[in-house]
Amino acid sequence: MVQVEQVQAQKLFSIGDLAEEHAISPRTIRFYEDQGLIAPSRIGGARIYTARDRARLKLILRGKRLGFSLADIKELLDLYDADRSQVTQLQATLRKGRQRIADLEQQLRDITVTLEELRDIEGDMLQLLSSKGISDKN
Repeated sequence: MVQVEQVQAQKLFSIGDLAEEHAISPRTIRFYEDQGLIAPSRIGGARIYTARDRARLKLILRGKRLGFSLADIKELLDLYDADRSQVTQLQATLRKGRQRIADLEQQLRDITVTLEELRDIEGDMLQLLSSKGISDKN
């Protein structure tokens, strides 16, 4: 009874509310629940999400946009619950963020090299076509 009263005192959201707000499917939200990233209350059979669940969902989606794995996101979210000072969470987020930056910078270098190679190949192919009296029609 206490939990129902606590839930009633908060701003509540349905799965449809959160799905619409974040332009994702209810199935995605249920997946995050199955992965232990969010844990809505249930009244009857319905999932009821609090402002905390909404904030966690926002962080999950941001983490995914930034390229973090669900395991990384879960670890960072769980650290918040384990250490209310947030020091451990902040340090872990900084460490993972720096690693993600390093990974993206390496990918950028790799893409730059690949583009240069493809442009060289393109030039060679255009030159060969030209030597055969054929113009590029693309």
